[in-house]
Order: sequence, then structure tokens, then C-alpha cells
Amino acid sequence: MARGAPVPDLTAHHHRVTSQINEALLRSLTPSVLGILVRRGADFAAAEDAMQDALVEAVRVWPADPPRDPKGWLVTVAWRRFLDATRADAARRRREDLVNEEPAPGPAPTVDDTLQLYFLCAHPSLTPSSAVALTLRAVGGLTTRQIAQAYLVPEATMAQRISRAKRTISGVRFGQPGDVATVLRVLYLVFNEGYSGDVDLAAESIRLTRQLAAAVDHPEVAGLLALMLLHHARRVTRTAPNGSLVPLAEQDRSRWDTELIAEGVKILQAALARDRLGEFQAQAAIAALHADAPTAEETDWVQIVEWYDELARLTDSPVVRLNRAVAVGEADGPRAGLAALAALNDSLPRHAAVAAYLHERDGDLATAARLYAEAAHKAPNLAERDYLTRQAARLNARRCR
Repeated sequence: MARGAPVPDLTAHHHRVTSQINEALLRSLTPSVLGILVRRGADFAAAEDAMQDALVEAVRVWPADPPRDPKGWLVTVAWRRFLDATRADAARRRREDLVNEEPAPGPAPTVDDTLQLYFLCAHPSLTPSSAVALTLRAVGGLTTRQIAQAYLVPEATMAQRISRAKRTISGVRFGQPGDVATVLRVLYLVFNEGYSGDVDLAAESIRLTRQLAAAVDHPEVAGLLALMLLHHARRVTRTAPNGSLVPLAEQDRSRWDTELIAEGVKILQAALARDRLGEFQAQAAIAALHADAPTAEETDWVQIVEWYDELARLTDSPVVRLNRAVAVGEADGPRAGLAALAALNDSLPRHAAVAAYLHERDGDLATAARLYAEAAHKAPNLAERDYLTRQAARLNARRCR
């Protein structure tokens, strides 16, 4: 170090690193500790409250006095919080036979109930928004404030949503069969929220899906993880510095994350080799074909149409058929795409935007400009509205030349 140079604040740096490590560790331990509490006899709502209290205590204590067995420490503290809350509530005194003796501190049980927690938090009795919030809180270890910020709602609103969800599943016990497909849909909902506030929901959903993939051997779990990785690899190129949308064809492919793409393709290939095709594997295959094209012009649209045919067979989703119309327009020409689009209800989200694009490709600028303006009016967010408005203005300017 040069003489006279400022001495770096190593203490502050160490504290920041320690805090980051602690937060990551806490969030990774949350589901297994919560599962232990439930297996010991705590109902889900009380166990989750005790777990949150233990997390707060860990954030306070661990930087100065890190435990040798973090999981065991959390189990002990959370169980004590549960006992305190139970004994203080006269209406719950009938549970005393379950909790009159505190287990001795020691290594935490090795049983991992993470998968059961995923099933519980994605219970069919919950609405999708409640299932997402409960999954982020109970499995992801996020605070109510963080979840509220991510979904741009008041903290009190999110607290009520989580509280209602916990009450709804309070009578559901571990051991009941769960639906992997429902869990995957919840995780995909989280992923599609992307980034907002101080929580990166895309990264968080990838973390949780990796965790799920480690707990259950299922090709659709692998398919969803591959799909997330392939989409996430393009994330930095999806918006310009001013926040405006950048379409796939115009993205700078040199900035795509090739390591994530390679990992996603490898996971997908292993899943497809099991010959149990599902919708997330099919979606991942489409994403992989986009990622594999060096330029937009070199995209294998014929094969993408074939995968959309598989996806439509699996889901019978009108949204899938809408996206297929775009692929058909690229593979066989815009008029073929418009013919495929004609079979769909024009009230579908983004139907007008797809029609505008295909009409522009076909040379009908007046119709395309009108449809871009119509699509902008129906756009679900400001960034998309701005993009579609600019497309309408661009075509109107060309027509006036």
C-alpha cells in the first residue's frame, strides 16, 4: 500500500460480508427449521411466527456470537418462542400436553421437510397470490416488509394476506400428498415478477427452485429450473439504460450470460432424456433455441413452431397459441402468422400487439400503427405501453413521409 494512502475500513467490510453470509444462511435454513417445529406439534401459523422471532434474534446475536450449529440454534430459539406464546395464551392451554417439556439443546434432526413445506404453501385452498406470499415467507425466509415491497403493496396488506393464508392451512398436516405442478406454478409466478424493491424475486425463485430440485427428482422441476436460467441469462439486455423495453431481436447477445445458458441447456437435456415431457420442459426448449441462435436472423423458427405445437398439446392454452402465431409468422411468413392468429379470440392479452407486428411484417403500416396504439392502451405496465406507443409513432411517421 502506498504511503499516505487511506487505510480501508476492514471492520465495516467484514461486517457487511458477515451480514450477507448470515442472511443467506438464515434463508437457507428456514424451511427445514420450520418443518421441525411442525413435526414437534406446533401448528403451521404458530410455528411460522416462532420461526420469524428466531430469525430476528439471529440477526441480532450472530454477528457477535455465531453459533457452532446454526440450525440447532434456530430450532432451540424458535421452539422456546413457541412455548412462550403457547403458555401465554389461555385459549391454547389444552396444548400443554404437547409442549410441557422442552427438548434438550443439541444437533438438529437431519430430516428435511422442505418439500412438504412447498406443498403446504402451495395448497390448493389458497389463492395464487396468497400461495406466492406464503412461499416467500415460510420457505424463502423473506420478511413481510420485503414481500410487500416486492409486490408494491402496503406492508399491512401483505401481513393480512399472509395471516389469512396461514389460518387457511392451519389444520393441514405433513404427510398429506402434495401437487408438484401447483408448487411449480407458484414458483413461476414468483419468477415472472422479476425485480422490485430490495428483493430480486427472479433470483429468489431460482434459489427456491434449485432447493426444490435437490429435494425431489422430477423432470418438470428440472424443466422449470432450466427455463428460469435461460430467461435469466438474457435479463440484463431486456431493458435499455433509460428503462425502456428492448425486444428479443434487438438485444445485445454478446451480453447474455453464457454460463447460465450452458447450465440451463445441460439441465434441460437431462430432463428431456427421461421422456416425460411437460410444459416447462417444452418452454425451456423454446428458450434454449433462442439462446442458441448467434443472431435473431439465425433463429431456428421451424423447430420453435414444432415445440409450440407440443406445448399447445400439453396445455391447450390460448396464450401459447398466440405465441405460436408469432413463430409461424417468422417461419412461414407474416400471412401464415395472421392466419394462425385469426383462429384466436382478439380479447386475449397482447393479441393486438402480435397482430400489429405481423401486419407490419406484411407491409400494412396503417393497420399496424392502429393496432400498436390499441395495444398500448391495453398494456399491463408502463414500460410496455411506452414501447408500443413508440412503435405506433414510428409507423405513423413513416407513412407521412
